[in-house]
Amino acid sequence: METEKKYDRTVRTKTPEQALRLLMNRCAKAELSISDARRSMYRWGIEREAQQSVIDTLIEQRFIDERRFAEAYVREKARLNRWGIHKIRTGLRAKQIPEETIAEALQQLDQMDTNGTLESLLKRKLRTIRAKNAYELRGKLLRYGISQGFDYGEVSDWVDRLVEAAPEDDE
Repeated sequence: METEKKYDRTVRTKTPEQALRLLMNRCAKAELSISDARRSMYRWGIEREAQQSVIDTLIEQRFIDERRFAEAYVREKARLNRWGIHKIRTGLRAKQIPEETIAEALQQLDQMDTNGTLESLLKRKLRTIRAKNAYELRGKLLRYGISQGFDYGEVSDWVDRLVEAAPEDDE
């Protein structure tokens, strides 16, 4: 009996025409970045020259638009995932979106909206944290707020307010 399983890592092969049809279908349902399309075509075994041809066709026919993708990404991550600007920017960089496009997309975020999001996230987290003292509570809330992609200064201000208002647990 064989104890180790060996996985077959053969690449699925598709023709550039099949890849184009599949990517057009995906783009019709959701925004895709160029890097997403490249990653899919790489998995499908499409050669590099053919990949560029497919991407050029997708851009030309407006199935892929980096600016439109970045704006949709910012809206989704800010409203649904409740991410801060830093985490959104990092996600867009990982998708290889140009910096000027990222900056334009991030301008749509309202500062008041992000502060309200940060406040509600920290208040919700405060209810679930177990801490021995205010110092430990502050550290946990700070780490959480920063991990959600918010600016350290903003997180620190909100954490200070919440820790001051939180009742001390005398056990």
